[in-house]
Amino acid sequence: MKALLLSCLFLTLSGCHSGNYVTPEDTGEMPYGKWGFVFFTPKELPAFVNYVGIIDEKKILYSFMNLDSVDDDYGSVEQWNKRYTRFAQFNQALHPPVVMLFCWDSIIDKKTYETRVTIPESIRERMSLSLGITIQGEQIWYSTMLFGLAPGGKVRVWLQKNRGGGENLYVKPQKITTLSGSKLEGCKGISRLNPSYKIPDGYDQSIKDFIKGKTYPYGDW
Repeated sequence: MKALLLSCLFLTLSGCHSGNYVTPEDTGEMPYGKWGFVFFTPKELPAFVNYVGIIDEKKILYSFMNLDSVDDDYGSVEQWNKRYTRFAQFNQALHPPVVMLFCWDSIIDKKTYETRVTIPESIRERMSLSLGITIQGEQIWYSTMLFGLAPGGKVRVWLQKNRGGGENLYVKPQKITTLSGSKLEGCKGISRLNPSYKIPDGYDQSIKDFIKGKTYPYGDW
């Protein structure tokens, strides 16, 4: 029921009122199959993502509650790792996203956040165009969208190639908004935070050891 209510709210928030929403079978797929999305955090600043809603450019609505885990990236210290690489197992959709909403918990903040992102058309076009071929003759695409989640509800977005390596492409959303506390709307009541988790005594020892002596929250995210 929560997923259904959130999906309806998400449609309202997105402003996508025109036209009828379609079934995935009506639309085909990308040249490389499905695109994926992955969430990660700076080292020792873990988070949970509990729900994701997406409307793609073919007006397909997706509702995700069973998601890939959020990776704690040991290469993201003081600033984001621009070469972070990970591919989605469950977090996949047929066509590039127009709007996304996700509900997530920052463990170190002990807060639940609601982030809404509008993806510009220029980025959707980049996801649909080949970047060339490898020396093995394999096509290269921007087929994975990366979301970095940091304390204070800070969110960054990149595109990652399916092969070939190199730095990820920074994405500037057309619009991005993050809510928390009493301002939560769609994500109200969707959380895995443990009320007994104290700050700082409730941290895992590795977190306490890592942030010792650092200004909280450390880094420029």
